[in-house]
Amino acid sequence: MFFLLFLIIYFMTISGNFLLIVIVRMNPTLHSPMYFFLTNLSIIDICLSSSIAPVILRTTLAKDKSISLLGCASQIFFSLSLGATECLILAVMAYDRFAAICRPLHYNTIMNKTVCFYMAAVPWSAGFINSLVQVTLTFQLPFCKCHSINHYFCEIPAFIRMSCGDTFLNELSLFIAAGIIGMCSFLLTLTSYLHIITITVLKIRTNKERKKVFSTCGSHILVVSLYYGTIMFMHLHPRSASSAEQDRVVTILYTVVTPMLNPIIYSVRNKDIKEAIRKAIGNEA
Repeated sequence: MFFLLFLIIYFMTISGNFLLIVIVRMNPTLHSPMYFFLTNLSIIDICLSSSIAPVILRTTLAKDKSISLLGCASQIFFSLSLGATECLILAVMAYDRFAAICRPLHYNTIMNKTVCFYMAAVPWSAGFINSLVQVTLTFQLPFCKCHSINHYFCEIPAFIRMSCGDTFLNELSLFIAAGIIGMCSFLLTLTSYLHIITITVLKIRTNKERKKVFSTCGSHILVVSLYYGTIMFMHLHPRSASSAEQDRVVTILYTVVTPMLNPIIYSVRNKDIKEAIRKAIGNEA
């Protein structure tokens, strides 16, 4: 039952995000900074889910549930780096919405191709650098306890619990990295939307225009709430106050379920994407 459930989720994640990428690339009207960052988000979701879901599918049915140390380190590296990159990309997307709504006349100048490239490259670079540091620190720990990972896949908190050495530096570095990346991304997102509300929304007199602004931002706000809510709960709460079972469930939410929901949320709530899909279906017919 669980194999079938995860298989359906993984299939929906890959197909939904891949379809979103294809729709954006095929439709010239969607070649804008907003959809450029949305494409980055879809690529992250495909890669993040692919670093987790196949392992879960294999271990769900296989009698031999072992994984090599290198395989485990690779899984931690890619899942952690992609998770951090997604946090930062969501913050960049919030700033893009601020520029589009609050600075419409200067939007093309503010969000030119060069700026967009760097605003996408920095999150990817920061995510992979942070992951390299965390993985290096984790695999320097002594593991003299049971080598059975109490998790659905390899993740740093599970390895910290397995270690018989002093894990203070590891927990501190993980807490600091999660705080800097998670909190800075969240504050940038929050600041962007506070400016949108105070500068633009409160000055709009008609309900129709207000609904238009909120519909533009609604999908992103929902995605941000789902992702930040789970990942910040996972990494910023005191380790002693949590249970292993709780950690496993929360991790599944932001590594497997959220990547599946993102393209659905953006497709259902975005008029441009829905129109592009209708045109694509019409051309196929």
